[in-house]
Amino acid sequence: MTRHSDSENAITPEVLLRAYACGIFPMSESADDPGLYWVEPQRRGIIPLDGLIVSSRLARTVKSGRFTIRMDHDFPAVIDACAAPAEGRDSTWINGRIRDLYGQLFAIGHCHSVEVYREDRLVGGLYGVRLGAAFFGESMFHRESDASKVALVHLVARMLAGGFTLLDTQFVTEHLKTLGAVEVPRKSYQTMLERAVSGGARWVPEPLDPREALALIASRSSLPA
Repeated sequence: MTRHSDSENAITPEVLLRAYACGIFPMSESADDPGLYWVEPQRRGIIPLDGLIVSSRLARTVKSGRFTIRMDHDFPAVIDACAAPAEGRDSTWINGRIRDLYGQLFAIGHCHSVEVYREDRLVGGLYGVRLGAAFFGESMFHRESDASKVALVHLVARMLAGGFTLLDTQFVTEHLKTLGAVEVPRKSYQTMLERAVSGGARWVPEPLDPREALALIASRSSLPA
């Protein structure tokens, strides 16, 4: 992984979007560290849009009506939840500068949140950056079992409906592997990235019926039944 340091005030939303288009993104050492550094992984994590793994159990949860999905309804609450301590994680890389920068990207329509509610209580979600036909997933959280996975299902369904071609996860964790994430070499990723960033896609803000979302994913899946 290649890291490049950043001066205190060098990053603006415009600089950030140019960085994503080149395949790099910012992180901090911790939530309390005000500094940022640029990251360019040698091997990049992606979830192929025809390769999302939806288990039978997860599909039942999506269809159950247990959760309500909203898009871009409370972006600040999502990024706050992603930055909060959680089981097995005392802190995250989301510091004050990250919150401010991505809040600015949200304000100009380049950052989005997928939110999962139960009885009007936010219980899971994710956020990321949209550029061309690419979506760069930044972070996700859950307060109830499967809530973040449900958010991912609805994200992928909306990406398919809107004509997106690339879902970037930055890195691959054991959790993301269970959902279909794979690593690709930097050179291969750059080819995918250039095509996606130069392409056109539509962000779909309207709610998708859970069964419609699952059917759309199944119709594009390359995984064996």
